[in-house]
Amino acid sequence: MNSLNIRKDADLDFLSLGALVHRLDPGIVPFRKASECRIHVSGGEFNVAANLADCFGMRTAIVSAMSDYPIGDLIAERVRAMSVKPIYKHFQHDGVTGPNMATVYSDRGFGVRAPVVFYNRSNEAAARLKPGDFDWKAIFAGGVRWVHSGGIFAALSPSTAELAAELMKAARDAGAVTSFDLNFREKLWKIHGGDTRAVETIGRIVENVDVLVGNEEDLQKGLGIPGPEVHAKSKLDPSAFFAMMENVVKKLPRVKIVATTLREVHSTNRHSWSAVAWVGGKTYAAPTAELDVYDRVGGGDGFASGFFYGLLTGEAPELAVKLGWAHGALLTTFPGDTTMATLDQVRAFAKGGSARIQR
Repeated sequence: MNSLNIRKDADLDFLSLGALVHRLDPGIVPFRKASECRIHVSGGEFNVAANLADCFGMRTAIVSAMSDYPIGDLIAERVRAMSVKPIYKHFQHDGVTGPNMATVYSDRGFGVRAPVVFYNRSNEAAARLKPGDFDWKAIFAGGVRWVHSGGIFAALSPSTAELAAELMKAARDAGAVTSFDLNFREKLWKIHGGDTRAVETIGRIVENVDVLVGNEEDLQKGLGIPGPEVHAKSKLDPSAFFAMMENVVKKLPRVKIVATTLREVHSTNRHSWSAVAWVGGKTYAAPTAELDVYDRVGGGDGFASGFFYGLLTGEAPELAVKLGWAHGALLTTFPGDTTMATLDQVRAFAKGGSARIQR
C-alpha cells in the first residue's frame, strides 16, 4: 500500500510540534492603507493538526509555546475551537519585552496585485523552546500514530531545531510515523547562519523522518540535494521533482514518501493547482484544477493534512494524493489559514465534484 508501518491503536492519531502565530488580514486593502483587519490563528504545523481534527475527525495535539497574555488567550481559544489538544510550555508575558506570540501580516492582494506577507517574530515565545522542555515519554505513553514538524519552527532558533530533532528521535523510538514539511524560508535561516547552517540543522532532524513535504527548491536548499538534470516545462510539470528522488533516497534512505503541491499563479485570484507524491519508488499525480482563490494562505498545509489523512486511514497512495489536493483546493476558498471544509466536500471534490449547488 503506502510502505508505512502505521500503528492502529493510540490515544492520538497525530501530534505536531510548532509555533502558534496570529495573522492580521486587512483583506484586499494593503497594510499601508488599512483601517481594520481580521485575526486568523495559524502556524504551519498547527494548521495540519487543526485540519485533521476539524475536517477529518482525527484526535490531534499541538506541542508549542504559550505566552500568558490576551493574545495568547485568543490563540488558545482558537486551538480549543478546532478540537486540538494543547501541550504548552507557558511563559509569563512581562508587558514590555514579551515573550510574544508572533504576528504575521498578510493582505490578500487582488488580480495583478500579489499578496504581501511580512512578520514580527521579535522575542517570540516559541523561539525559546529547547530540548528537555517536554516529557516525551509521558506524551507518548498512550501512543501516538503520527508525529509532524516543519522547517519554519526549526529555523526560529538553534534550540528549536534541536528540539525538533529530539522529538523525531523520541517519535521513532515510540513507533510513530514521522513527517517533516521542509518549508524553507531564506529570511529565517539567514539570521542563524544561512543555507549551510540550514542543511546541517535540517539533516539532523530528517535522519529520523519517514515522510517529507517539499518542492524542488525546498529539497535543494533545505537538504543540500543537487538540482535535477531535468527541467520542468511549467510549474505544473512534476518531472523535475521526480528526477530528484534518487538523490533524496541516497542521502536519506529512511524516507519512504515525498510529496508536494504544484501551483501555476495566473493572477492573485486564479491559480492552476495540482499535487504529486513519490511513494516507495512509485509516482502519483493529482489532476489539475483551475482555482478561483479567495485566500491562498494555508493551501499547502491543507494538502498535507488531506494527504496524511489518506495515509493514516489506509487509502491507496493515489487516493491519498487526491484527498490532499482536494482539501488544499477547498481551503483556498475560505478566509484564514485553517479548514472550514467537511469530509464529504473533500471526498466529493476528490472524485471530480463540481461547484453546483448542494441541496
